[in-house]
Amino acid sequence: MKDKYGKTLIACYLGFITQAIAANFAPLLFLTFKRTYGIPISEIAFISTTFFFTQLLIDLFCAKFVDKIGYRKSVVASEIFSAAGLIGLAVLPEILPSAYAGIIISVVVYAMGSGLIEVLVSPIVEACPFENKSSVMSLLHSFYCWGSVGVILLSTIFFAVFGIENWRILACIWALVPLYNVFNFISCPIERLTDEGEGLGIRNLCRLPIFWIAIVLMICAGASEISMAQWASAYVESALGFQKNVGDIMGPCLFAVAMGISRLFYGKYGEKIDLMKFMIGSGALCLVCYLLAALSGSPVLGLVGCVVCGFSVGIMWPGTISITSAKITSGGTALFALLAMAGDMGGSIGPAIVGFVTQNAGNNLRAGMLAGCVFPIVLIISVCLLKANKR
Repeated sequence: MKDKYGKTLIACYLGFITQAIAANFAPLLFLTFKRTYGIPISEIAFISTTFFFTQLLIDLFCAKFVDKIGYRKSVVASEIFSAAGLIGLAVLPEILPSAYAGIIISVVVYAMGSGLIEVLVSPIVEACPFENKSSVMSLLHSFYCWGSVGVILLSTIFFAVFGIENWRILACIWALVPLYNVFNFISCPIERLTDEGEGLGIRNLCRLPIFWIAIVLMICAGASEISMAQWASAYVESALGFQKNVGDIMGPCLFAVAMGISRLFYGKYGEKIDLMKFMIGSGALCLVCYLLAALSGSPVLGLVGCVVCGFSVGIMWPGTISITSAKITSGGTALFALLAMAGDMGGSIGPAIVGFVTQNAGNNLRAGMLAGCVFPIVLIISVCLLKANKR
């Protein structure tokens, strides 16, 4: 079984690495865009908004149309879009009258690829006849973490050796990953979650109370993860007093490493662990980490809270997918697409709430972190409600 579907797993691993490249490469260049093209910070901030909003639209599109198009065609298209967007990022700002328009077009294109990857890779693996699917799912999602760490560290090394002015060359180098993966997805075996026409549609899913509990759980999973991940560098720098370059490495990088370790741990030992109990324990640990970041007067404890939070949130996203797909067995692609949309929604709402509270507390990021405690609390309640549902 592992031999037959090994190529499918490799293709899906590289799919999540591709998504990590799409999500993390451009933010490394924000100040470079400002210096090179004279783009104001307000417009640069819109780049991330464009990326996540495009992913949300793709999630909705997938819920409606991917089953009709087919998994293979859609996932191959995801890699082509990702590669085209990365190459466009290197080329379009130079040839279009507006460099900013070139950047936004490129971001939209590779965000389309990233959104398709996010929706399709999990059900492709779920449809493979593996045992202990929750462990396989956790291991799969760990590759996004390792991809994020790799993109940040390798890009930093490239800029240090060759100069950040050569970032366009690096963008094209990163595009080789999805281009190579096109051939993997063309040739690997891909199964369907449900027979054609048998998966529950959006309307039928919305009639299930358990589906709405899963949506709330996924929103909280996305908010718990992305709120700390997005504010980690600023928190380490402003609240804890570390330098900017140290903040980048000790914030987002160590957070991603801890999250990857969590997913590897469950991937290896998941068959011996009750997933729901592990999720509840992770939610409690996440709450402790947010409280440490918000209330601790010690920079060391604050940093520990920031990093360990990565471990605590590691299981939340893949664990929610595994729990929900096991309880709604005929959910089909629509279920995975709507869960991904909910996760993206949480990833958009969570950091915004932390930022809003921070600004209204006199730019006190600790107050924002305290507000973030609501996400793991609601997550724990949601898991308990799912645990109580025996059907």
